[in-house]
Amino acid sequence: MTDLHCPPFTLTTEPGPGTVRLRLVGDLDYDTSEQLVERAHDCLAAEPGLRDLFLDCAQLRLCDSMGVSSLLLIHRGTSSRGVGLHLENAPDFLRRILDVTGILPLFVPGPAVGETGAAHAQDGPPPARHETVPPPAPSG
Repeated sequence: MTDLHCPPFTLTTEPGPGTVRLRLVGDLDYDTSEQLVERAHDCLAAEPGLRDLFLDCAQLRLCDSMGVSSLLLIHRGTSSRGVGLHLENAPDFLRRILDVTGILPLFVPGPAVGETGAAHAQDGPPPARHETVPPPAPSG
């Protein structure tokens, strides 16, 4: 049987004035989600004047249900402290997961993989991906 090697999940912390950026590399799943939540909460506790927490997802390969749960736990921590939670360079699969689950609006949008922040800011907010359609009238 072939042993499939998965690259390790790594987190890099980059503090800045009033901000912290966490760079996520690898798979955010059952085995790694607790590591992300702990690091994010450590950043929140260490920086009382923190205004923004950025999650750079450019090198994220996978996000399962525990990964989504960890993002919600981090959101709970940031929102209770008035800290903006930003997703940067979110791969298409992550945006789809967050959109389908209805939680994408919880995160301050950032540029997608391949976009630049300046170009995104000049264009304004991203267009709505879905139109609101009223339910059909009851028949009968």
